[in-house]
Amino acid sequence: MRKNIYTAIILLFSVTLWTAGGVEETAKEELFQDKYIVIMHPTVTNINTWQFLVSEGIVPADPGTKVLGVYSEHGAYDYSQTSDHIREQRLEHVTLLAIEDPFDPLTIFTENVNSGIFREIFNMASAIMFFGGPDIPPAVYGQEMSLLTVVTDPGRHYLELSFLYHLLGGYQDESFMPLMDENPGLPILGICLGMQTMNVATGGTMIQDIPFEIYGKTTIEQVLAMDQDQQHRNYYSAYSADPLVAARSFHRIEMVDGTHLGAIQGGIDEKPYILSSHHQALDVIGRGFRVSAWCMDGKVPEAIEHTKYPNVIGIQFHPEVRSLYNKDSKIKFRPGETAEHSFIDLYPGQLGEDFHINFWNYFGALLDQ
Repeated sequence: MRKNIYTAIILLFSVTLWTAGGVEETAKEELFQDKYIVIMHPTVTNINTWQFLVSEGIVPADPGTKVLGVYSEHGAYDYSQTSDHIREQRLEHVTLLAIEDPFDPLTIFTENVNSGIFREIFNMASAIMFFGGPDIPPAVYGQEMSLLTVVTDPGRHYLELSFLYHLLGGYQDESFMPLMDENPGLPILGICLGMQTMNVATGGTMIQDIPFEIYGKTTIEQVLAMDQDQQHRNYYSAYSADPLVAARSFHRIEMVDGTHLGAIQGGIDEKPYILSSHHQALDVIGRGFRVSAWCMDGKVPEAIEHTKYPNVIGIQFHPEVRSLYNKDSKIKFRPGETAEHSFIDLYPGQLGEDFHINFWNYFGALLDQ
């Protein structure tokens, strides 16, 4: 019965395809026959990030692997920039898929007008990646909105939340049959917002501001006086209009034994430094997930993994940032200071550099399974 429902829905969904050659309204049947790395929120930056990771051999995958960028036409980003970039750079292996039908916030955690295209994307995917971004609307996880929460892209959130709910299911309706039941080994990676979206989509909740809700801090100065391992973004960037002051910070994390990240660390005692740029954190953990890494004081989850679908991983940090792999990319942390050190200068080898390389090698191995 469920299969018949989806067959009926799929005749109704509305999409637009963008390729290196322009708009292709007649290529839908061809599209659905191929396999892709699916990138949600395919901005120019996110497409270039993936291209960098594979072309530099950081992710051991063929740079020509087909990529499908999926987005909502009701999102805040102008995706025509990406379509122009694909055309100008002749990225023949990259296709964009625009979801035209808007989402009703009341139906994102149930079958809805886009359930059919979700199934088609799932069937086409050899892996799915969810990237970072802005705060999720608290109403979708049953909370009022904090004065410190800033919602700027609900259209994107509704798409990604609903897609992840269709993939993984959640506490919202435990009788819902997740798509992942049909391909439990499919790799899915959520980075920063991507991890938070995984959690909320499966019925989890969020801490809306780490400094205030966890540590009771109300000013920038109070946060900057805290230990480096408790600072999850660089609050010096709030002081200055200097665009060269990084919004990111570096702190250590501790992996849980017997998890993906524990395997990546390989029993090394050193706690690696990671790049962090967020002010919210997971609170109640969503259905099917367990925490696989923590910040050093054990108050902020830094990674999660699914207990039923073994290759579904969420990470709160940013291993995709290109400057992490460039010794010449110096970072400015404070207004008025000179940018003198790169990530590799500060945290070579087991201090952080090796962990990031090992993470992408591990993810690349999942793609080959």
